[in-house]
Amino acid sequence: MTARTGLGALLRPEDSLVLLIDHQAFQFANLHSHEPTMVINNVVGLAKMAKLFNVPTLLTTVLEDRGGKLIPQLQAVYPEQTPIDRTTINTWEDQRVVDAIKATGRKHLVIAALYTEICLAMPVIHALGEGYEVTIVTDASGGVTKEAHDMAVLRLVAAGANPMTWMAVGCEWQRDWARAETAGGLAGVLVDHGGGSGIAFMWEQQLLNTPVPPSDGTVAA
Repeated sequence: MTARTGLGALLRPEDSLVLLIDHQAFQFANLHSHEPTMVINNVVGLAKMAKLFNVPTLLTTVLEDRGGKLIPQLQAVYPEQTPIDRTTINTWEDQRVVDAIKATGRKHLVIAALYTEICLAMPVIHALGEGYEVTIVTDASGGVTKEAHDMAVLRLVAAGANPMTWMAVGCEWQRDWARAETAGGLAGVLVDHGGGSGIAFMWEQQLLNTPVPPSDGTVAA
């Protein structure tokens, strides 16, 4: 069993894989656990963090021809990637997704989905049963009601999942501000997606008379 405490329990980019499930227009239409624009902000921020830290990221949709394509804000982070379009509600029952994950050799999954109680719960429980470590990103996911989201998070924690928010994931991957190759990029993502934390970074950059780093998930030159 993976340690739940100590340094080894913290996320590392070299161990992680991000799986983003069903952030589509149809799904957002019945999202009521969170304000929808906040979930959009948060999942795009998470995707940019993953790109910054070179964490493999897999995009997937369900019944795209009826539920709509992946939201353009998220697709723009990975313009070269075509999301895997499924019929299965449980993403882990689509062999293409499982094979893509296994091909990376990574065993710690960082997952966000719409809806928490359905499209997050099923693959998380399934993956945990197959020996994967799973972090659920609760503020980049959402349910049809607040109760549905909250009960799903409780269920997943009881099953062994690790709950985190998107900003905590990025900061845990960074771990040390002396890691200059990603520190500027992380600040740039926070400026655009991190609310008050981003404003604080912008203020610091202005005081130092240095440009705000890019927010596209790439490392500044």
